[in-house]
Amino acid sequence: MNIDREKIIQTQKDLSNLIGCPGHEEEVTDYILTRLEECSVDKAWVDPLGNVLATKAGGREDGLKILLDAHVDEVGFMISHIDDSGFIRIAPLGGVDKRLMLGSILQFQSGKPERVLGIVGTSPPHITKPDEREKVPPIEDLFVDIGCSNIDEVRKYGLDVGSVGTFYTEFKQINENVLIGKAFDDRTACNVLLQVLLLCANENVPNTILANFAVQEEVGGRGATVGAYSLDPDIALALENTIASDMPGVPPHKVVTKLGAGPAVTAADRSLITPKIILERIKQAAEIDNIPWQYKKPIYGGSDGGRIAISKSGVPTSVVSVPCRYIHSNVALLHLDDIINTIKLVRNFCKI
Repeated sequence: MNIDREKIIQTQKDLSNLIGCPGHEEEVTDYILTRLEECSVDKAWVDPLGNVLATKAGGREDGLKILLDAHVDEVGFMISHIDDSGFIRIAPLGGVDKRLMLGSILQFQSGKPERVLGIVGTSPPHITKPDEREKVPPIEDLFVDIGCSNIDEVRKYGLDVGSVGTFYTEFKQINENVLIGKAFDDRTACNVLLQVLLLCANENVPNTILANFAVQEEVGGRGATVGAYSLDPDIALALENTIASDMPGVPPHKVVTKLGAGPAVTAADRSLITPKIILERIKQAAEIDNIPWQYKKPIYGGSDGGRIAISKSGVPTSVVSVPCRYIHSNVALLHLDDIINTIKLVRNFCKI
């Protein structure tokens, strides 16, 4: 299996540095459509909701139709109000920890190539009461300062109510194996899916691969719902970027996954219980190349997998995730080998 580490790193960088808030994922989907040209898929298209769908026929008539889903959107913000002095109020798109907000730099899409930067602010400590300084203000009480003095100046930048943005973070490789950046949830899985399709382009795969680069996962799995209905798979994997909580202060029974221990397999979460037949297939895929893997535990959260599983008359589904520290924040951290081993596992899953 020819795994190109440098290509994986470059793809992760490209995807991380794009903006793709829920409902506004075009930067990401345009990039993915371009990259699919090298993957020898039979068909690729954008559905009415904005999902990028692709199919690659298998070599066996009785082969399965396997759906691989990776969502393209990231947590972000929508402008909800601009006051007369040019300060911006925002509403979160997806689950954002308010503790991360103060002093963060945000970047907004303006309809122009340039992004508009702003600082998240609140009243300075010099003029607030001691008890107020100990509290974390809700996001709706914060403001974003883009350096404008009135609402007309803001609009000249191309921003208005409904404009979207996210954290301003540049991707970095901080050592041979560790990458940091924003939007790793779920651009990491988009990277995995692109690499799997690229590998399978030059291999005899018996099963048909159905790909959904899904929109609007962070606001309720909307893209997975319509994508699974349209593609009509026999079985499915939702590819994700999940919590690695192997860090100080977290007791062993609350460690969801560990960094560097391989892809994390979901036995159950709040939206899904993995059928035994799919879990056994994942184990078989790992055994082929002695791929290290781990269970995601305990039962936290949900994903596109829960939506896919109840599509039409039901689809046996599981979730395979790349562990990542500090997801849904302004910067996340992951291990390159976890991406590579996830690519290997998913590729083997498709070839069985």
